[in-house]
Amino acid sequence: MQILYSIAVRLIRCILYIVPISGKVKQFVNGRKRIWDKIKTIPNNKEVIWIHCASFGEYEQGLPILKALKTKNPQAFYLVSFFSPSGYLVKKTHQVADLTTYLPWDNRTDIRRFVKKVQPTKVFFVKYEFWPNLLIELQKQRIPTYLIAGLFQSHQLFFKPWGGWYRRLLKGFTHLFVQNEASQNLLIGIGIKQVSVSGDTRFDRVILSSEKLAFMAQFVMNRQCIIAGSVWPEDLSVLKESIANTPAGWCWLIAPHEVDGRAVKSLVDELPAQSQRYSTIDHSALAQAPVLVLDTVGLLSSCYQYAQIAYVGGGMGTKGLHNILEPAAAGIPIVIGKNYDQFPEAVELIQEGGVISISSQHEARKNLLLLMKDKRIRKEKGDINQRFILANMGATKWVLDKLG
Repeated sequence: MQILYSIAVRLIRCILYIVPISGKVKQFVNGRKRIWDKIKTIPNNKEVIWIHCASFGEYEQGLPILKALKTKNPQAFYLVSFFSPSGYLVKKTHQVADLTTYLPWDNRTDIRRFVKKVQPTKVFFVKYEFWPNLLIELQKQRIPTYLIAGLFQSHQLFFKPWGGWYRRLLKGFTHLFVQNEASQNLLIGIGIKQVSVSGDTRFDRVILSSEKLAFMAQFVMNRQCIIAGSVWPEDLSVLKESIANTPAGWCWLIAPHEVDGRAVKSLVDELPAQSQRYSTIDHSALAQAPVLVLDTVGLLSSCYQYAQIAYVGGGMGTKGLHNILEPAAAGIPIVIGKNYDQFPEAVELIQEGGVISISSQHEARKNLLLLMKDKRIRKEKGDINQRFILANMGATKWVLDKLG
């Protein structure tokens, strides 16, 4: 199985080097060419602690652990790696670790070379990252390997009758820290004993004080603001009518998930006149703009403190609901799309009343108007969300205590 997997990785790599590529795929390929020069800077006389994340969201999830480890052991050298350009290219992901780089291709040659040079004393994977050749090499080298904020569901390969090879990968982890008892029970059911429920480190991350943003204060001024965060075209289709008929005294910040030029231009063309883009901001007219499009990555979490209502994207399509914990920590009501069943925090907050799920333009318009008109309802739902965040903090301390 490992041989077949490695052949597949090499085949994909060859194709990407041969065919014309652009955008994120080009960044994905070219970024990996610079790995070897970057890791030459790792000192030989320091303990190396390595945290790997798929993308920006997982980095935010792993950041409380990274900061806590640095506080506990400031003499170590901290390495962060990314699979996706969406994490690596965000400036703030280079500010805490000593070195940030891409993960090499998961073939045996590159992985052995990388691990030999890095020589980590501990490796942490965040949530979903399971790279077979990398995990096998770490197990061969007897390097302690941990999963942080793991979330497992029965449809994953580990739990299928034909998933034996993947199950063996999990058995090589030193310990798996998972978000909930359902994940723990699934793992115990396939013979994984080194597992404990620590909770979700995102709760610790989102409660940290947000950076003040001068452009947001200038944009909102004396108005009230709705933030539509990490939205896809399916989300924008149900919000279109609400945006076009926004009452006086309200404005919108829209943060599209895809921030490439063509997608953003298409979005702006459908917005009311005088709407602006962050990348071409006109400060003299910002306070009159009905909509500001946040066509950059890394600022959204700090924007929620300026909002009275949030819509979080991903739930109207099949891409997956994005992070609702950031607006929940800001103490504001949240509206999401219809596809949220795989996200435990959304299920719980809908039951408690802090989150509203909608499935059409009509439902979006009705619920957003209600929230805009009734400050009491906004506060009631916002308080529910904030209490939920406070009640679920502590995953970082749990993990650090277990590590000793």
